[in-house]
Amino acid sequence: MDKYDVLRRPVITEKTDMLAERHNQFVFEVARHANKVQVRHAVEEIFKVKVVDVRTTVMPGKSRRWGRHLSRTPAWKKAIVTLVPGDRIDLFE
Repeated sequence: MDKYDVLRRPVITEKTDMLAERHNQFVFEVARHANKVQVRHAVEEIFKVKVVDVRTTVMPGKSRRWGRHLSRTPAWKKAIVTLVPGDRIDLFE
């Protein structure tokens, strides 16, 4: 799997901004079948930083309603990546 297929997009919210400032952690949406080792290598190669820890979780889809029809958004996987103190990813600033 290519490193650009592993990382889908950064997750930018108020909570992820706080994680980046206080704990040097950055959040990405990743491929559902990507594991922690693949996420670590992708972040290190793309952003040229050193990764200390990777935590992953599958976020369940939410129920949505369009008129009388009920559907569900797809589930997605997110990874919280902790970097070595002093390393930063400029994409989030």
